Amino acid sequence: MEFSLFHYGLLSVYLAVLLLICFYGLHRYSLVYLYYKYRQNRPRLEACFRRHPRVTIQLPMFNERFVARRVIEGACTIDYPADRLQIQVLDDSTDDTTAIARQTVTRLQDRGFDIVMLHRDHRGGYKAGALQEGLKSATGEYIGIFDADFIPTPNSLKDTIHFFTDPQVGMVQMRWGHVNRNQSLLTKAQAVLLDGHFVMEHGARNRSGRFMSFNGTAGIWRKSCVESAGGWQHDTLTEDLDLSYRAQLQGWKFLFLPTTEVPAELPPEITAFKAQQYRWTKGGAQTCKKLLPTILKSQLRWPVKLEAFWHLTSTVVYPLVLLLTILLFPALYLKLHVFHDNMTSRLLFNFSLLVLATFSASSFYICSQRELQRSWWQSIKYLPAIMSLGIGISINNTRGTLSGFFGKPSEFVRTPKYGIEASTNTEALKAARGYSVKFDFKLQPWIELAMGLYMSASLVACIGLDLISFGIPFLFLFAAGYLYVSLSTLLGPWWRRRLAR
Repeated sequence: MEFSLFHYGLLSVYLAVLLLICFYGLHRYSLVYLYYKYRQNRPRLEACFRRHPRVTIQLPMFNERFVARRVIEGACTIDYPADRLQIQVLDDSTDDTTAIARQTVTRLQDRGFDIVMLHRDHRGGYKAGALQEGLKSATGEYIGIFDADFIPTPNSLKDTIHFFTDPQVGMVQMRWGHVNRNQSLLTKAQAVLLDGHFVMEHGARNRSGRFMSFNGTAGIWRKSCVESAGGWQHDTLTEDLDLSYRAQLQGWKFLFLPTTEVPAELPPEITAFKAQQYRWTKGGAQTCKKLLPTILKSQLRWPVKLEAFWHLTSTVVYPLVLLLTILLFPALYLKLHVFHDNMTSRLLFNFSLLVLATFSASSFYICSQRELQRSWWQSIKYLPAIMSLGIGISINNTRGTLSGFFGKPSEFVRTPKYGIEASTNTEALKAARGYSVKFDFKLQPWIELAMGLYMSASLVACIGLDLISFGIPFLFLFAAGYLYVSLSTLLGPWWRRRLAR
């Protein structure tokens, strides 16, 4: 078969997409490099407050019936002088969460805690609106924020507050833990993904002087930092990322404390996980559109600008992965019919699959697990699941990215929580029977299923023709990722009904 202009065009698009993915893969390698290069630049406490400053703990919640009592009681276990601590329950709920929270607050008030409940009968500004409203009556110089699925630990303030003796420090972020890490393969994969984000990304950025982000919860803010940066704004779905960049553009310094862990609940259902990922990717794209031009025009050092560019544009990887998935079969076609006897083309196709599957994930996530003192086997055994999951949600996150860059503002969809306390499935399943995520059977899961079948057909063709044996394991990861995400979404309601019976 002749090599036509069409073939040239197809190959050019394939290579362009692959190179862009490699560009973001290089970013992962750069983070690993920065982490180890600046490993000794750990936050060091230089002084302590003689008198503990006043702190306000904010607990934003919306329809959190399974975890409202737990987080409120957890906030009251924080080891801090009672006369210097205020707790605000910021409730926008429309279900019985309000009654549960009010009863808990009243009981704790009777025990002498300085705790108030601020209930709004609307969701104006969503979480950002609730935080900004609470800020008006906050009596603390510093503001601690814990989402409803987190469990504040007694040392949450003592481990963090004294870092604010440095007047330039505007925010201190603690590391997320995972109470249901071992509940399922989905939660294990999520835990490794988040460990990589906190250990490697936050560690590398913070210790090398780049900008880092507040993660929306498990952090302490200096109130004057929030106010000077323009307060909580709700024109993006990631109000935490938005405020983080605005504050650091104002000159405030952030700190990440990897040794201070606050446990939280991971989404145990694929639909909840997809809703969370959609919100994060859309909000990230919105923040990029809002702030990246200002950052690039600023007088910041070029390494800071480059890292901000990589960070804020990182959601474009999902459309690239989706596009590359679509192009895999045409690339295989070129290999079989156009480059049949060309060893260079064979290496190009096989190497592209290797790069996509292992270019950044292996080093990035293995290093993060090793830093958390996990064994080599614990560090690598979930890599296939992580890569498959990342590929499988590419359609979901592509929608979020495109909507963030080109779509309209949308509702802040909360991630449901079930109050899981242990590593077993029992409590989560019990909660899910009566309060599962509603999912409309729209087109997306069927497209995910079609993509999984498409990848499966490509895999079968390769095996049947005894071709590209080197790339077969990676085609399997593509097929497994799309099939897992689509079938878990489509069969989830049936599975929950079966468990209930």
